[in-house]
Amino acid sequence: QVQLVESGGGLVHTGGSLKLSCAASGFNLDYWNIGWFRQALGMEREGVSCLATSDGSRTYAASVQGRFTISRDTAKNTVYLEMTSLKPEDTAVYFCARNFGRECTWPLSINTFGSWGPGTQVTVFS
Repeated sequence: QVQLVESGGGLVHTGGSLKLSCAASGFNLDYWNIGWFRQALGMEREGVSCLATSDGSRTYAASVQGRFTISRDTAKNTVYLEMTSLKPEDTAVYFCARNFGRECTWPLSINTFGSWGPGTQVTVFS
């Protein structure tokens, strides 16, 4: 059964850090683009970062560039999103999903990603 499960969310003060995990089962994530998305209350889901299969390139939304880092642990079949210098506007439910392709195309479209995980809540307070 194909499944993605996020974890690592929590409550953190402005300026703090969190590391989210996206654990894959039922497939090898090395052959799929993996995207991180977030959805704040009352807002649309937006792309945050993407890890491409073709060359392992990592891309980010402008709002998180320089603060977030996406990475992959092949042995654990897990993708991570390390978030630093967190701001209250980063508060959202964070999701990971997969996309079959060689490169990540921005803006990331939720319609081209599938196997969504249930999400993990990140709350940044000031």
